[in-house]
Amino acid sequence: MPTSPRITDLIEAGLNAAGVRSKAIANNIANLNTPGYRRTAVQFEDLLADALEDGRPASPGEVQPELFQPMNTPVDERGNDVNLDTEVGEMIRNGSMYKTYVRLLNKMYRQVELAIRGE
Repeated sequence: MPTSPRITDLIEAGLNAAGVRSKAIANNIANLNTPGYRRTAVQFEDLLADALEDGRPASPGEVQPELFQPMNTPVDERGNDVNLDTEVGEMIRNGSMYKTYVRLLNKMYRQVELAIRGE
């Protein structure tokens, strides 16, 4: 029977996925003018949600972010489908998710600190 993951494990997995996504976005932007380049995206949150619903993993560390090429965006005359506006939007969204994970972690540790002090 799988054990329930700790919230810190879930937050850590989210931070890891945000880091992988950040690298993918940076790579997409770096290849904005590369002929034939197709953008890369990261799938993680859906994989983690599915695994937790099915009770499959004993820990979120067993679900890793997956790189994939969406192949659903328009391709220009050079065969490149990277759109700078899309990537900037993804960067902002990913940054917001990262900040949310960090704030959750800080709040958790603050609660532990208060409990230790008896406040």
